[in-house]
Amino acid sequence: MPVRNSPEPQDKRLIIGVTGRIGAGKTSVATYLSEAHGFFYIRYSQVLSEWKAHNADSKKLLQRVGWEVMGGGMQRELNERLIAQIPPESNCAVDGLRHPIDFDSLTKLFSPYFFLVYVDCAQETRWQRVRARYPRLEDFQKADFHPVEQNIDTLRKNAFAIIDNDGSRGHLHSQVDQLLKNVCAGGQS
Repeated sequence: MPVRNSPEPQDKRLIIGVTGRIGAGKTSVATYLSEAHGFFYIRYSQVLSEWKAHNADSKKLLQRVGWEVMGGGMQRELNERLIAQIPPESNCAVDGLRHPIDFDSLTKLFSPYFFLVYVDCAQETRWQRVRARYPRLEDFQKADFHPVEQNIDTLRKNAFAIIDNDGSRGHLHSQVDQLLKNVCAGGQS
């Protein structure tokens, strides 16, 4: 897909970026925004897969390719490709920010209507959620500490809201609903 520059936002559409460690619940937050609130849903990993990994869905391969993109100075191009897929005048949930360039790219284009959400969760809970993919704790830790994952915690300080996902799915959804109320009211989370 050719890269095009997205026009400056003409409206007040919301762009909510979701970040957090492996298994924290980023996709749960972004899909809830899509399913319950009508947001267009897009994932960095899907754009990366289409661009560089020939539609692969292997997390290990995507981490490797993601690191090649980050380490090779191509993170801005990945962001251009992602932004090009965001439909005009649609609220959008962007799943999987991993780098400060991701935050900067979305802020530059969509501010003041871009909001970053950091999904937080205890390591043990995160591992239990992805245990089918990482049966041994050592495998999970290796993936969680892969170089492509190492900038995630730096994004926390830029978050409009930090969502605690150690509870139930209903509690998670209520936090997302409150986030939207705060964003729409112009308040704090």
